[in-house]
Amino acid sequence: MNIEANKIAGAVLSTLLVVLGLNMTAGIVFAPKKPAVTGFDLPSEEPAAAGGAAAAPAAEEPIAVRLAKADPAKGEKATAACKACHTFEKGGANKVGPHLYDVYGRNEGTVAGFGYSAAMKGRNDKTWDAEGLDHFLKGPKAYVPGTIMAFAGIAKPETRADVIAYLNSLSEAPKPLPKP
Repeated sequence: MNIEANKIAGAVLSTLLVVLGLNMTAGIVFAPKKPAVTGFDLPSEEPAAAGGAAAAPAAEEPIAVRLAKADPAKGEKATAACKACHTFEKGGANKVGPHLYDVYGRNEGTVAGFGYSAAMKGRNDKTWDAEGLDHFLKGPKAYVPGTIMAFAGIAKPETRADVIAYLNSLSEAPKPLPKP
């Protein structure tokens, strides 16, 4: 029995030596390269090219102008990913997010039976209008700091206008959209 115990102890010790050797070898092979100076390089302001000042990014058109050109059918297609968390039909159930039927013109954070974040509950005095929806769809966490909505936002202004036009159409009596 003593020989068996020695065999088991030898097997355990040799396994530990192999694991330790592999760990040391992996540490040498995959060692991270440490930079000479810690931190990140921040971009510095570069002088303008000889051709003149650098072009400023184009400003977004106001939401009213974009809504005049908006297509609700394109907006419906753009909400395909939203259907994972929201319903869009009348009487639709709340899912991870509240139902969005008749959202345009409704007070923010007021769908009965939905558990809003504290940040969203405090906004029930504001109405979902074109301007508010545009800002929210651009960046939910920027519009409502503290919201638990994980959606990053819609970058393209035209797509946001299409989505707002679609959301407004989800009503028995759609509200008038702002005119340019």
